[in-house]
Amino acid sequence: MKQTWRWFGPNDLVSIDDICQAGAHGVVSALHHVPSGAVWTPDEIARRHAEIAVMKDGGSSCLTWDVVESLPVSEAIKRQVGPWRDHIAAYKQSLRNLADSGISIVCYNFMPVLDWTRTHLNWRLSTGATCMRFDLTDFVAFDLFILKRDGAADDYPKAVVEAAKIRFSEMDAPRRAELERTVAFGLPGSVENLSLDDLRALLATYADIDADTLRANLVAFLEEVVPVARDLGIRMCCHPDDPPFALLGLPRIMSTEADYTHIMNAVDLPENGITLCSGSLGVHPENDLPGMMARLGDRVHFIHLRNTKRETEGLPCSFHEAEHLGGDTNMVDLIEQILREEKRRKAEGRADWNIPMRPDHGHDILDDLNRKGQPGYPAIGRLKGLAELRGVMTALSARMDQADDQGGTAK
Repeated sequence: MKQTWRWFGPNDLVSIDDICQAGAHGVVSALHHVPSGAVWTPDEIARRHAEIAVMKDGGSSCLTWDVVESLPVSEAIKRQVGPWRDHIAAYKQSLRNLADSGISIVCYNFMPVLDWTRTHLNWRLSTGATCMRFDLTDFVAFDLFILKRDGAADDYPKAVVEAAKIRFSEMDAPRRAELERTVAFGLPGSVENLSLDDLRALLATYADIDADTLRANLVAFLEEVVPVARDLGIRMCCHPDDPPFALLGLPRIMSTEADYTHIMNAVDLPENGITLCSGSLGVHPENDLPGMMARLGDRVHFIHLRNTKRETEGLPCSFHEAEHLGGDTNMVDLIEQILREEKRRKAEGRADWNIPMRPDHGHDILDDLNRKGQPGYPAIGRLKGLAELRGVMTALSARMDQADDQGGTAK
């Protein structure tokens, strides 16, 4: 795998110099300051390439911008309202401009309203490290008593509603304010932070959109943009829902293997692919990540390696970000399947055999605890994760090579 690192731009507290020192070979970035539905211009794209290429002292970073994450799909496109056709035209032009700059992988998602949802951004673990967490009881307390969404109580088991009432009554004013800010955090890296009124207004726009309608709108979007991407040599890859279950009455359509299979069959072109996020998909107890990689690996264009730990049974559930080699996903088995897919592609002569991955999220540890950086994207926590993943990759690669030399299969 090509080891990459997510960078939010010049305001990111993790610098290009830091990324070089971490040993990453490429950068994943986006133009978060450009509004959804607008064209990414050649000048803005070139500026980001230039920012990635140099270190603080002006020397070459030897890093390249390899993956766009994300080229956002506007709410108008998701709902097929207002200027959605103009937004699709702008999306296509952005793809053309990105291709002209050398970009060949574009990650996106089709989650309505919120890009990801947590109730804690700095949950303290027994080690003293902190992580992001989704506490179902806290979230229901937010939904019922802070957001006060109509009909919210009907979406949850009675026992969870009762627990949320107690939890909310025990929250002091600072925790209630923190919970509101955290749930309505908006898009990672974005300047957009949603107020409660903003969130209520956006939720209302989805009142008549169910999962089938949203899925059909995704297919319509892909039918428009994937042929363009194919002509440009760009591989599109959809990120899964995070978390992989319905929230706030909004539909979720990219949470399981069946969801991905449906979308790939609907627009059956190699460029219509997957961002395999082991953290988001791993929250769903029915998702077998090594198995998904083995079965769908041909269409995996980008990989997020992180781990999550479910704290409660069923769905929806509470969970937290685990260490990269901990949690519910067997990371060693997953990485082995990824390496096998790369080996298969290389034998076929595919130019895309070296799949880009990045260590996703990470615990805040050591100096991370005082940096106050982008939630989920600490410098040292991700470095620790990348080092662990790199060790697994190195060991498995050596074992597979040895097996090849012996004419057998690695055990």
